[in-house]
Amino acid sequence: MNIPSRIEHLRAAMAQHNITAYLVPSSDPHQSEYVAPRWQTRTWLSGFTGSAGTLIVTNEDAGLWTDSRYFLQGEEQLAGSGISLERQQVPHAPEHVSWLADNLAAGQQLGFDGRVVSLSQARLLERKLSPKGVKLNAKYDLTTNFWEDRPAIPRSDVFAFDIAYAGQSRADKLTNIRKWLKKTGVDAVLLVALDEIAWTLNIRAADVDFNPVCLSYLLVTKEQVNWFVGKDRIDPKLSAELTQDGVKVEDYSQVELALQNFPASQQLAVDPATLSYRFYELLAGKDLKEVGSPVVMMKTIKNETEIKHFRNVMCKDGVALLRLFRWLEDTLKTTTVTEVEISERLAAFRGQQNLYKGESFPAIVGYNGNGAIIHYHAEPENCATLDASGILLLDSGGQYLDGTTDITRTVSLGNTTMEQRQHFTLVLKGMIALSKARFPKGTGGAQLDTLARQFLWQEGLNFGHGTGHGVGFFLNVHEGPQGFATSAVTSRGRTALQPGMVTSNEPGFYRTDHYGIRIENLILCVEDRSTDYGDFLRFETLTLFPIDRRLLQLDMLSEEERQWLNDYHQQVMAGILPLLKEDEERVWLRQHCQPV
Repeated sequence: MNIPSRIEHLRAAMAQHNITAYLVPSSDPHQSEYVAPRWQTRTWLSGFTGSAGTLIVTNEDAGLWTDSRYFLQGEEQLAGSGISLERQQVPHAPEHVSWLADNLAAGQQLGFDGRVVSLSQARLLERKLSPKGVKLNAKYDLTTNFWEDRPAIPRSDVFAFDIAYAGQSRADKLTNIRKWLKKTGVDAVLLVALDEIAWTLNIRAADVDFNPVCLSYLLVTKEQVNWFVGKDRIDPKLSAELTQDGVKVEDYSQVELALQNFPASQQLAVDPATLSYRFYELLAGKDLKEVGSPVVMMKTIKNETEIKHFRNVMCKDGVALLRLFRWLEDTLKTTTVTEVEISERLAAFRGQQNLYKGESFPAIVGYNGNGAIIHYHAEPENCATLDASGILLLDSGGQYLDGTTDITRTVSLGNTTMEQRQHFTLVLKGMIALSKARFPKGTGGAQLDTLARQFLWQEGLNFGHGTGHGVGFFLNVHEGPQGFATSAVTSRGRTALQPGMVTSNEPGFYRTDHYGIRIENLILCVEDRSTDYGDFLRFETLTLFPIDRRLLQLDMLSEEERQWLNDYHQQVMAGILPLLKEDEERVWLRQHCQPV
């Protein structure tokens, strides 16, 4: 069944329920970033594989809204589908909602599957559409009857995450949540986000690609804990540990009955950003307190054990990258290499490292013009072939039992231009400025984001993505709430940085059809000093791998910036050299870390 045929089947189902427009988000019942194939409905209906996008289908039209990261990809994948690409002007802005308000009339219905739309999202739709007389219908997943080979709900093995890595016991975490219940004045909290549940219970799994989590819900009350995951997924040893910590395991599907039976005399805390609209309807008449999940901040501030492991994991991840780039340089001396080969080789080199569990996201391997596609993913049938010239952008990460990595390096393969070196240096200057920042407590990501863009802005240049995101510990590589973003509307922009937060620092520049440049390190927020003007914070760089000196325009760097780069490369050698066994590898590392 091709894409136009799927859209026609959807329209037929819409007609049966008198639905004028049908909305398909890029989400699952847990509002996950990476969703299991079971809920990749938007991708299946449209053919667009980008991680962010909203599909809207009416009787006559079909459009897909996405942000600038995916404009080039969207043009290619939607061509001939009958679905128009709707370019969002402001990242993360729900511009499709305004389109619905302008194009739907009184008495018409907007349909969507209430299980995959959050309460916050549904309320936004209601605020915009109710004054126009448009009704919401959240009852139906309209693809059910014609998505014949739809994947099943995943059920990977669930395993305990050792306290030697987690640094805090399950019992202590549950105790802290209960302290929050008491402080907030509620009787229970429902956790929906999969990484929050995995962190709380010190468990991991593989239900979702790249994120070591399992599909479940967690209901924590003052007296008991109910984990809706499935008894058959828990081995006897873990089951006994959970029982000892007061956790009762139930089936995934039983959560709906538990919500319906939740005592009307008690108050339940729910997070509107993750609670599905379907669950909100099930909880009608209950005493709800809408509040952000307490686990978000608990999880994002890493403890001393996690920080120690983060520092260690960067060393072995650097070894894997060193072996990848050595292999690439040697291979290009005699033959060509495809983007897909690079991705496969890197995964193999990481796989040689102790405690490696897989990629933390699909590697972005962009050669020359493909590097300008911000979230490009190489496919075997149409990927680029590299030779010993041009620029390669490689953004990748690994999941290890002892940490999560995310690193981008842009490297010269030969014959770079003055323009490329200038743009690379402008990006590096911004990355250094953010790395060196000292700032008072209470400073948010939007305030710091400007530091990374200032040198590009001076030349009338910019990049269309945020400068950084939080990173989990053997959890989601993209973790809230903090980050660096231009707008304080988003959590990444408004959240104040705190000691213990690990965040990416990744400014870039992209020249469409020519090349992309991005340099990314992970940085840890730490205490700096106290003065008469308050307590100050700074960043410690965690990522360890050389920055390509061949792409530098040295006369654009200040003495202070050169010193930062030289100091950083000394830090890289100190971390990676002790792990290298071959003299050739040591020579390569020293050569790429020479002072400028």
